[in-house]
Amino acid sequence: MLLQSRLAADLARRAGSLIADALGQARSVSFKSEVDLVTEVDLAAQALIVEGIGDAFPGDRIIAEEDDGRPDEPELQERGCWYVDPIDGTTNFVHGLPHVAVSIGYVEAGRPRAAAVYDPCKDELFLAQDGSGAFLNGRRLGVSTTRTLDRALLVTGFPYDRRQRVDAYLAYFRRFMCAAQDLRRLGCASLDLCYVAAGRFDGFWEWKLQPWDTAAGWLIVQEAGGLVSDFDGAAYHPRLPRILATNGHLHAQALEILAELSRAGS
Repeated sequence: MLLQSRLAADLARRAGSLIADALGQARSVSFKSEVDLVTEVDLAAQALIVEGIGDAFPGDRIIAEEDDGRPDEPELQERGCWYVDPIDGTTNFVHGLPHVAVSIGYVEAGRPRAAAVYDPCKDELFLAQDGSGAFLNGRRLGVSTTRTLDRALLVTGFPYDRRQRVDAYLAYFRRFMCAAQDLRRLGCASLDLCYVAAGRFDGFWEWKLQPWDTAAGWLIVQEAGGLVSDFDGAAYHPRLPRILATNGHLHAQALEILAELSRAGS
């Protein structure tokens, strides 16, 4: 998988340079929904990445956010597939908030094989290759050693239907806020996952993310020694609508709270 990892890193950096140059200066902003934005920079960064993958691996499938792809197609279970988010955190980008990332994940036969997440504002490149560890700018990553939720810093996000389901999502936020040392909400799921891998956060949960949001971070967390699952503890895959990622020590405790909330109908 070395070639896929190198390509993902190169393309993430190249797309990131477009983003850094245009942070907070998008000329064309469109709304895909009430709260979901897309800019001309998303489209330019995606075109660069898709062209680069297509040239290097013409037989692979590419599912990119701005193509409105169909990540549930059965054929993807066996074929090599690239999941691309050209700008994760577009709302941050539009407002000039320097917390965005390019996310590129390669999945084959249901397993994550290579990943790159690049934050161009901080020049931080998170990389992982199946079985070879996770790295930040060449330094090997490892998850935190926090063992209890009351000492944990957690992070989450709210889905695009948050205006319609605000009470349900806030019930989870409230319960974890009471259980953890503190919570954050930064608006970039791929970096949330990478920060778990780097030990900056101890755990992350979110609903209704898309494969391009999580495919790269999934591998990076695992290769850093963490655990990634569905809310019920089932093995994770980016097509699933819910994700829990922790340092491993906290996974059972977090699952217990998620189960409790599920039973309560939240």
